[in-house]
Amino acid sequence: MKKLVLAIAFIGMGSFAMAQQVPQDKKISREEMKQKMQQKEQERMAEMQKELNLNQSQIAQIKGLHEKRKAEMKNDFEKNKEQRQARMEQMKAKRQQMDNDMKKILSPEQYDKWQAGKKAKMEERRAMMKEKGFKGDRKMRHGLKPAPQAQVN
Repeated sequence: MKKLVLAIAFIGMGSFAMAQQVPQDKKISREEMKQKMQQKEQERMAEMQKELNLNQSQIAQIKGLHEKRKAEMKNDFEKNKEQRQARMEQMKAKRQQMDNDMKKILSPEQYDKWQAGKKAKMEERRAMMKEKGFKGDRKMRHGLKPAPQAQVN
C-alpha cells in the first residue's frame, strides 16, 4: 500500500512538473503538448502497473484519482487567477512608482545608466533561468537532492 501511495505521489509530481514546463519551441501547439503529456501519463501508468503488479480495478481507480486531482488543480488555478493578476498589477504599480522616484532623484544620464543596468541584470537572470530550466539537473529542478558523488583526489 505504501508503494502505491508513493507511486501516486511521484506520478502526481510528474504531472505537475509537466504542466509547469514551457515548450522550448514556441511553435509547438497546445494540442501537441497535450498529446505528449497524455503519452507520458500512459507510460508512467504502464510502468507503475508493471512495477506494482496492479490489477485492472486498481488501474481504473488510480486513473480516476488522477483525473479528479487534475480537475481540482485546474479549478484552483482558475479560482486564484484573479488574485494573481491583482498582485501582478500591484507589483507593476510599485515598480512604476520606484521608476518615477528614481527619475526625480537621478540626472538624465544617471537614470539612463540605471535603466541600462537594470535591463542587463534582467537579461542575465532570464538567461540563467532558461539555462537552469532547460539544461539543469533534472533532480534539482524537482527539488530532489542529487546523490552525493565520491571525490577523486
